[in-house]
Amino acid sequence: MTPSISHAAALSTLEQERLYSVLPSVEQVSEPSGEFGVRTLHQDGEIVGYAFQTNDVLTIPAYSGRPINFQVIMDPQANILDAYVLHHDEPILLIGIPEHKLHNFVSKYQGVNANQRVVIGHSKDDSAITIDAVSGATVTVMVANETVMRATHKVAIDLGLISADVATAAPQSTINTEVDQVKDWETLINDGSVAHLSLTRGQVDDAFVGTEGEGVDNARPEQRDEQFIDLYFSDLTVPTIGRSILGDKQYERLQDELVAGEHAILVAGNGSYSFKGSGYVRGGIFDRVQLRQYGDIISFRDLDFTRLNDVYAEGMPRFSEMAIFIVRSSYELDPGQDWSLELLVRKQIGPVSSVFTIFEGQYQTPEAYLNRPEAVASEPLYDERPMWVTIWEQKTFQITVLVIALALLVIILFIQDYLVRRPRLIHFIRNSYLTFTVIFIGWYALGQLSIVNVLTFVHSLFDDFNWGIFLNDPIIFILWTFTAAATLLWGRGIFCGWLCPFGALQELINEIARKLKIKQYTVPFGIHERLWAIKYIVLFVLFGLSLQSLATAEKFAEVEPFKTTFTLGFDRQWWFVLYAVILLVINIFTRKVYCRYICPLGAALAIPTRVRLFDWLKRRKDCGSPCQLCAKECEVQAIHPDGTINASECHHCLDCQVTYYNDNRCPPLVATKKRKQRKQKEIDNALVIETVQLEDKPL
Repeated sequence: MTPSISHAAALSTLEQERLYSVLPSVEQVSEPSGEFGVRTLHQDGEIVGYAFQTNDVLTIPAYSGRPINFQVIMDPQANILDAYVLHHDEPILLIGIPEHKLHNFVSKYQGVNANQRVVIGHSKDDSAITIDAVSGATVTVMVANETVMRATHKVAIDLGLISADVATAAPQSTINTEVDQVKDWETLINDGSVAHLSLTRGQVDDAFVGTEGEGVDNARPEQRDEQFIDLYFSDLTVPTIGRSILGDKQYERLQDELVAGEHAILVAGNGSYSFKGSGYVRGGIFDRVQLRQYGDIISFRDLDFTRLNDVYAEGMPRFSEMAIFIVRSSYELDPGQDWSLELLVRKQIGPVSSVFTIFEGQYQTPEAYLNRPEAVASEPLYDERPMWVTIWEQKTFQITVLVIALALLVIILFIQDYLVRRPRLIHFIRNSYLTFTVIFIGWYALGQLSIVNVLTFVHSLFDDFNWGIFLNDPIIFILWTFTAAATLLWGRGIFCGWLCPFGALQELINEIARKLKIKQYTVPFGIHERLWAIKYIVLFVLFGLSLQSLATAEKFAEVEPFKTTFTLGFDRQWWFVLYAVILLVINIFTRKVYCRYICPLGAALAIPTRVRLFDWLKRRKDCGSPCQLCAKECEVQAIHPDGTINASECHHCLDCQVTYYNDNRCPPLVATKKRKQRKQKEIDNALVIETVQLEDKPL
């Protein structure tokens, strides 16, 4: 029988069930109080625990771009009694990996203290608690780990259960540039300037014992002592280290490229395992090496990588792989504090599933190379700024490129009347921009907007609205801000015709098909006009489902092929891939079928299009009667037979405007041009006759 708990009504059914299962004898649950909305749990008049939701403490965006919300129950000694997933929007778990695997993963936090360090995978830190990852959901569980532990740590400090940790009792150290000498390789190894991590195949196999990877691709007994990887790493920003390894010219060139606060990390290795891997080629992220300091993970993208070929340290061995990774200033790496290089080793346990473990190598910059300032007031272990601020700093490059591209699009719109008079130029500009949209916005920056964003925003207006959640993904936030403004000013066509990666991909594929002379099929306008309704029906169904459950609506939002094409890069179950491929194949023969008839996002944007402020697409009284040229040429059939442009269906491709200004194609202009030519010819003939007559008259 469930005990009677006062104030429990404010808890959801799921929260109550978890609370009863952990502390069945609790008699009173307080109202949420304090900065983090913590509930105090009483039994026999004494405090036996605390309960809170992690979203009330911090929000760390996961793979979906949105946080995972956990209920954490903690005892008065700051030990975690229970951590349970209340809500998530992870695409990998919504459709794909069974959700119970995430619940099993989070259950392993029972008994962990708020002051302890938890590492996903393997760790050489004996004091750290290690937890195996969920195969195929690496990003999700790493975010889950950071969310649970950081939130628990902050709440425990706020309640006074543990003392506030400090990152350092002094301001950040700096590198002493006055110490600048050249040393040989052996000296650099011996004085700690270069750190070393070496693994054999047997050591790696042993690290997977007890996991799903146990026994997978294991070395034979005679192979256990073979070298798996022999890794060396160091901070090349230190003059002595950098100049010794790189030589004077290469070191000076590196210094010129670094900005204040950045560090250049040398990683060099031999062995059968590549520390670079090939993941960065597909997704731009190195998924085998990362740095960690103060519990914060520092990952590297392809733009942070520099290939290293020439080294000059005397006695330095040959390496099969060498690289320089740049730690950007936004990470605030402190050279005066220890940091670790983490090597992630994976084993494939299924067609798309893998399990990994982490091996750590510790690094401490030699004291002689540092300037340590005098101690001041202690600093907190974690960055207290909103999470979105750090994320925006880390994505400075993507944000800058996107803002420039959007500014360029605005310029194109403002001078469109000039550009459309030059068909080849506007055609080149448009195809170039669509290519940018597919590659940069879609696959690189993962900036494909979705109907899920619309549903989430609408629901947030009626719940506790928090800008921080939307700001956690700067690319999506900027695109939505621009799209909202552009839709109210010009209509849906600016997004659907220029900024939607899937729409751009369809258009480019169809463009190639036309160049290859593949026959195109046009849907009769009467049928085409009725098919428009499908996307509005899909939109209203999804909205209705979201009123009952946003998670359910997100599952049915798989009618959008965006997640398959861009977020997951076609790496998911075959039926999702087949659906996306079918849509792209149909598009070869009829342009943008998905956009015109199915897309719920397009329908959502079409509704406010009806109140747009501007209409810059010009028409003539002859359009539609008798002229039908633009209506026939419009690839998305947004022009009615009567000549009017349906802004709710228009993708603002500007093809009709190219025809509008072309006096060799637009029938009204052609007719006007011919009349002018005939009139001019009559005038010329009259002048000739008059001249002849004058010449025939006697003087």
